[in-house]
Amino acid sequence: MSIRYELIIYWSDEDQSFIVEVPELPGCMADGESYEDAVANARRVIEEWIETARELGRPIPEPKGRLIYA
Repeated sequence: MSIRYELIIYWSDEDQSFIVEVPELPGCMADGESYEDAVANARRVIEEWIETARELGRPIPEPKGRLIYA
């Protein structure tokens, strides 16, 4: 599966790990001890989010590419 959703990745001192947020998929987040682990975990969570949405008959947002924040 090709993942094209925007990822927001940052270090959390509180959690001592990298956090990944997927803003286009509500509640979709992952973490990891390294940047690479966090991105790999995010990929898995995105796939699970989409699979669950399909099973529940919920809409799956199309990736919009780069989001602009004010």
